[in-house]
Amino acid sequence: MRILYLSQYFPPEAGATQTRAYEMASNWTRMGHSVTMLTEFPNHPSGVIPPQYKGRLFERELWQGMEIMRVWVKASPIKNFRNRMLFYLSYMVNAIISGLLLAKGKYDFIYATSPPLFVGAAALVISYLRRIPLVFEIRDLWPESAIALGELTNPGAIAMSAWLEERCYQRAVQLVVVTQGIRTKLITRGISPEKMIIIPNGANTDMFRFLISERQQLRQELNLEQKFVAIYAGIHGLAQGLETILEAARLLQSSSEIHFLMIGDGPKKEELLSKAGQYNLSNLTLLPEKARELMPSYLSAADIALIPLRKMEIFKGALPSKIFDAWACERPVLISIAGEAREVVESVHGGIFISPESPEEMANALLQLKNRLDELNTMGKNGREYTVQTHSRKALAEKLITHLEKVVEY
Repeated sequence: MRILYLSQYFPPEAGATQTRAYEMASNWTRMGHSVTMLTEFPNHPSGVIPPQYKGRLFERELWQGMEIMRVWVKASPIKNFRNRMLFYLSYMVNAIISGLLLAKGKYDFIYATSPPLFVGAAALVISYLRRIPLVFEIRDLWPESAIALGELTNPGAIAMSAWLEERCYQRAVQLVVVTQGIRTKLITRGISPEKMIIIPNGANTDMFRFLISERQQLRQELNLEQKFVAIYAGIHGLAQGLETILEAARLLQSSSEIHFLMIGDGPKKEELLSKAGQYNLSNLTLLPEKARELMPSYLSAADIALIPLRKMEIFKGALPSKIFDAWACERPVLISIAGEAREVVESVHGGIFISPESPEEMANALLQLKNRLDELNTMGKNGREYTVQTHSRKALAEKLITHLEKVVEY
């Protein structure tokens, strides 16, 4: 099959969206399908486009068997409402132009992943004008999540986004959702269950595995050899509530055995760095974003992975890919996400749950867990086994494309 894949975010950018798009597209390519990835010039989350892309509107390259079409976006390190809208709209407009004029030949279907919902808008236009079937992937309910986080407050913008969301659902021949919670909400809104398939987040279980030599080396380099290390690795954004980790670190300053390691970048990073400086946290190490291929080493160096989200109803249907990356590396997880994620973690016996946005609970849990290393190792092994069996990126990509071959006429 020949597939036009729209994802605003894509490697070399780091993040859950980028990883899912890359793993899906690369596995389809490995299976013999032809994938054209229509994405942006790299800039996320810093908001800075690298010098080699400056002065260009479009670039095409062949990478790992995939055709990568990159378009210019109005990126900015200042993440206010105006700049975000210009960022999303510039991708939408340039993706439409490229999809109509530069993506040559016949495609069997368009695969568009959202959010941002403006990716769906671009896919809608291309789908209508080129008469290509649309498959729409919903990783998060937008604009619902943006409203909950305070990112979208303008009534006109909310109404327009809701209208666009419905158009995407109606146009799509297939909806791909990542959690049971999203599926349930869409059913209550009148979407037919037969129109949806659940393809959850997962992990590259070949890349992500426990690496004992890298664990020892990194712990030595970071001076953490005798520490119980709790790691957070990922976007430092609005949804995660990472202030909880800093407050837990402040509460545990007198417990010299416990150390927090935070890796990543994002709109909240500077604020977190400032607060960590104010608290003078000797038990916290903040590192910049690392290449994805290095993350198994950093996860292996930790004793437990922290997976937080803010205390919001919308997140009860979330199941972050960070859980499966940690499990693939045989690391147990401490999650502060009520709902579906808690149910999965507890059913697998792959970690423990604490209340969202509760630094006291996080601190107390870590104090108890540092003396239960055998139990934690068992949790990590449980997580690895479950992830290999049910959440391998390779297997999920194969499952989806096999399903789409039956749904899409080609």
